[in-house]
Amino acid sequence: MTSLVLPEAVQNVLDRYSEPDAVFTAILPAIGEVLQCDRCFLYLRNPQTKWAKVAYCWRRNEAIPDITDSDWRRDPESLPQEDPLFAAALRNDPSVYIEDIETASPEVVNKEFERQSFGHRALIHAHLCQNHQLWGILQPAVFGKKRVWSEFDRAFVTQLESQLTPLAVAYIKTATDYPT
Repeated sequence: MTSLVLPEAVQNVLDRYSEPDAVFTAILPAIGEVLQCDRCFLYLRNPQTKWAKVAYCWRRNEAIPDITDSDWRRDPESLPQEDPLFAAALRNDPSVYIEDIETASPEVVNKEFERQSFGHRALIHAHLCQNHQLWGILQPAVFGKKRVWSEFDRAFVTQLESQLTPLAVAYIKTATDYPT
């Protein structure tokens, strides 16, 4: 796949900011607008300690739940068994594009887990992996209706993965607010 020229709003964020916090804060709304989704969040994790949190969450409006975590927490031991998408991310599988959790294969999506934990109907589960380790998950999502993810959407997210993964690693390596 040839690399995509990033949409101007996203490229402007990457050109303007270099610190992970500034990039993530500014880029999630741009991603949400480009993909025309309802929510876009970034789950960041330390693959060694398994401490993680949803550090950033953009929502189209107040009716969409904000799932930002104020504190780090350990990935539950049962998470890979409960959530096939998380298991795929841990395996460094390619990112997953779910058009409708209601009709997706149970081997790919645990629809009850998705409903209870996130409330969305369609999503992209983009894996931010480096050196065979999961550092983060970017998750644009649509509520209340299914969504067909276009070739553009897929190329855009693939490009984002390569841009955001080093920033996720840098964020985790410099985080100072882990529990002691």
